[in-house]
Amino acid sequence: MTASNSKQTATCGAWPSPISAAIVAAGAAPLSQVALDGADAFWLAGRASEGGRITLLRRRGADVVELTPAPFNVRTRVHEYGGGALLVAGGVAYFSNFADNRLYRTSTDTTGDGAVPVALTAEDGRRYADFVLDRQRQRLVSVCEDHAGAGYPVNTIVAIGLDGLDGAPAAPTVLVQGSDFYGAPRLSPDGSQLAWLSWMHPRMPWQGTELWLADLDAAGSLTNARLVAGGADESICQPEWSPAGVLHFVSDRSGWWNLYRLAGAGRDSEALCALAAEFGMPHWSFGDSTYGFRADDDIICTYIENGISRLAQLSCTTGKLAMIANPYQEIRHLRVAGSVVALLGGAPTIPTELARFDLGIGVAPGEHEVLARSIDALPDEANLSVPENITYATSGNRLAHAFYYPPRNARYQAESGSKPPLMVISHGGPTSMATNTLKLATQYWTSRGFAVLDVNYGGSSGFGRAYRNALQGQWGVVDVDDCVAGALSLVARGLVDGDRLVIRGGSAGGLTTLCALAFHDVFKAGASYYGVSDLKGLDQDSHKFESHYTDYLIAPQPQAALLYLQRSPINHAERLKRPMIFFQGLDDKVVPPQQSEVMVDALRNAGVPVAYLTLEGEGHGFRKADSIVRTLEAELYFYRRVFGIASPEPLAAVTIDNLPAAA
Repeated sequence: MTASNSKQTATCGAWPSPISAAIVAAGAAPLSQVALDGADAFWLAGRASEGGRITLLRRRGADVVELTPAPFNVRTRVHEYGGGALLVAGGVAYFSNFADNRLYRTSTDTTGDGAVPVALTAEDGRRYADFVLDRQRQRLVSVCEDHAGAGYPVNTIVAIGLDGLDGAPAAPTVLVQGSDFYGAPRLSPDGSQLAWLSWMHPRMPWQGTELWLADLDAAGSLTNARLVAGGADESICQPEWSPAGVLHFVSDRSGWWNLYRLAGAGRDSEALCALAAEFGMPHWSFGDSTYGFRADDDIICTYIENGISRLAQLSCTTGKLAMIANPYQEIRHLRVAGSVVALLGGAPTIPTELARFDLGIGVAPGEHEVLARSIDALPDEANLSVPENITYATSGNRLAHAFYYPPRNARYQAESGSKPPLMVISHGGPTSMATNTLKLATQYWTSRGFAVLDVNYGGSSGFGRAYRNALQGQWGVVDVDDCVAGALSLVARGLVDGDRLVIRGGSAGGLTTLCALAFHDVFKAGASYYGVSDLKGLDQDSHKFESHYTDYLIAPQPQAALLYLQRSPINHAERLKRPMIFFQGLDDKVVPPQQSEVMVDALRNAGVPVAYLTLEGEGHGFRKADSIVRTLEAELYFYRRVFGIASPEPLAAVTIDNLPAAA
């Protein structure tokens, strides 16, 4: 049937879409770790077609070249989440290689067969991240995580010589030790001082960190180490030195991550711009950057306000914040070199891209050059759903936030009187946030007639410390309530079909998904991607970085024991009556496979429709193109089977236990 606007009507969830799973996988080229060195720009790009390998690229003029050909994989697993695997300075790139955890250096002027990276460290159980160049002493200063011993690894800050290995390798020199975790070692411009972050169990870095400062003698040893900011209830991130040698940092002491600088001796510091906005982000990975120096007293910065990123220039003298025109609503990995700014940006119709701005005199406001895109070939905008930023009432007289994506397809629309199924997404973390940057993985669903609600539940970052702390002791409660309330608010507005609500989530979002299905009768099906099902088991299997995270999210032991029983979905499998599909990487060290397997076995034995897909060679998050295709198509097949939606496209069948065969 053809409607008056020339669109055909079809069952929501069964619309033919030009956005295939293969197109989603081909567009899955994550960009990260932006760097500027002279006139060159550098970044890391993921390659799903090469098993998720991450490579270093250089843009010089109009030419882009690869500096780390296979098999090099520029990635680190410090804290398991990595980041901070690259430094470019003075025509040399220093990087961590994933396979052997060694640091290498290579010239940024030599490429192809002539590029022979030189190893700076041995393959000895140590991992490295977030390194800086100490040019005077010809060494790198780096966070180090030593896995050589038994039990949890030992974290330190070390110095590593630049000469490479010749004969017997020399161990790195330990500069700072004694804390459970370290981050952001930053050397002053004159090389006389070193700043760094540290924190101790049971805190996570967004709860409380300490900023330390020490003097360096001629030999590079530290003296006069002193605490200059932070504490148990103050989160510090991204210390940076101005060109004049003044230490700046981001602190949430006001309830918001704002910019500060040291003022005089001791712990005296001053706020540069008091604003109900976030100039920082949770330290899940190393190497994030939200500001840089254009001059001694001029900072180029990005901050998040109501879930949307802004770009601005801040005068440290006057405190005035001047907006910089740009097309983006998510900005990260910002780097500044004089009047040149490079950043990763995205928006509802713009996938993540690397952009360079020149803020010099005579340049038109907002003018910029796109150096690289995460997606080369974009679908027609007529097939792209643009989200609505919504705020709605939820439990405890609170407000929650989300991005609502209505279904959209250039050729198809809903049948008269019908409403679309709704997919609610609960992000991972849980101390993280959903953004509205164009993601083909979301458009895969909306272009087929699904509505999508991407929820920033209480506990998400980007909305201040109080909102982040809404999840303290309430994981599995507040996040679930906010996902449920978001879905019901859309049903009440008449936008979605209340009988076809599904929820999906990965990692921490998997726990939210399972709890929503176990403790509420709202969602009709769900998908768990490497999700948490057993809180006690999570503690037993956890890696060091998150081994005390549940102290904050639930409660410390022994108080947590009863709450674990109450909130772990594995203890309430009899309440799970809705069909579920589980996806699990077999190499996952963050949420091990048994977290999924116990739930699958319980549901299978209880007669609940359940499907389980495992992926060889995948860890916490899927990087390979074939894994992305397989999981998307399997999840679509699953929902269509559950809701009896005829499929207009061929999909590989998935075994769904306890679900009668399709007629």
